[in-house]
This record gives sequence, C-alpha cells and structure tokens, in this order.
Amino acid sequence: TTLNNIGQVHDVLGDYEQALAYHQQALPIRREVGDRAGEATTLNNIGTVYEGLGDRRQALTFYRQALPIRRGTGDRVGEATARYNIATVHLAQGELDQAISELEQVVDLDRQVSHPDLAKDTALLEKLRQRQAEARKMS
Repeated sequence: TTLNNIGQVHDVLGDYEQALAYHQQALPIRREVGDRAGEATTLNNIGTVYEGLGDRRQALTFYRQALPIRRGTGDRVGEATARYNIATVHLAQGELDQAISELEQVVDLDRQVSHPDLAKDTALLEKLRQRQAEARKMS
C-alpha cells in the first residue's frame, strides 16, 4: 500500500517514471499476499501512469487486467472506474463505438451503487451518443 501511495504521489506530480517504478514494486507484493483488490488498484494506477506518458495501448492493457479482478471481487465501483478509464482511452483514440459501449456499462454500474458520478457519466454518454448520431448522418 505504501509503495502504491508513493507511486500515486509521483503520478500527481507528473513524475511518471518514478510513479511507474513504485507501482511496479507494489504489484508483485500485492499478488504475493493475495490482495486482489489492491492488485486491481495498482493495475489501474499503472494504467493511469501509462496514460500520462501518452502510451494509451499500455494503459488499456493494464485497465483491462484490473477489470476482471474488480468484477471477481464484487467491486462495482472499481469496475465502473476501470470501465470509465477504458472508455476514455477509446475516446482518445477516436473509437467512439467502444467508448459508448463502456460508458453504457459505467452508467449501469453507477445506478446500481448510487454513485455520485452518475449524472456526470450519463451526460458524457449522451454527448457521445449525439456525436455518434451526427457522424452517422455525415457518412
């Protein structure tokens, strides 16, 4: 947990290489002690660092590794976070259909857990659906 938290501080400071180093130290320890929830958190954090470094492909790889763990531990809030992160990567890559698909699941999870981001996530989903409809009209 401490290594992960130090990594988070470096991430916030924009020191991505140091953040990555700390998270990569935390990950095998989380696995060794069987901390599945912590493992998912660290995988998500590594994805965030890679996003900060501009490596969306790597970010997506780590977000996708976190997702089944979140689901497997019954962490719906964590699952929504992983799916939201996946959606933002798809959106940044211009993959609107995939982003919408993920956000639909995020909104569903938000509703299930009465998440405070429900209104924000729903608004983003509607905005993307409008963008999708406009793009289809143009083609």
